[in-house]
Amino acid sequence: MRPAALFVGLAATLALAPILAMPASAQDRPLDIKLDQATRVQLRAPAGSVIVANPRIADVAVTDARTLFITGKSYGLTEIIAVDALGRPLFQRQVSVSPGETGSVRVWRGGEAVEVACGTRCAPAARSSTAP
Repeated sequence: MRPAALFVGLAATLALAPILAMPASAQDRPLDIKLDQATRVQLRAPAGSVIVANPRIADVAVTDARTLFITGKSYGLTEIIAVDALGRPLFQRQVSVSPGETGSVRVWRGGEAVEVACGTRCAPAARSSTAP
């Protein structure tokens, strides 16, 4: 290999080193959503399709071609992907659904979950339509 070509290759590698060492972007971290809460996602282009890997954990409402509302339905981790009409990704993110600060707990009896709201006393919570 010629010395000039070797120098150019080495210079290109050194120039890329800071980029490769950069911290993960916000898209790489899970989107945290509280149980029975929603968050809005604005897309840069119209979505052709939206895919939810596990619809028992999160749900997506599409209010227009560029606006999604993601709602936490059950504790866990899932992935949501929105693609344009040609299948190019517009949004792809893991979604982590965690308990909110609502003063309620979920009690499991066998395979059935019951929400219990707790203040000075605990009582069964109103059942939402998003319960698993």
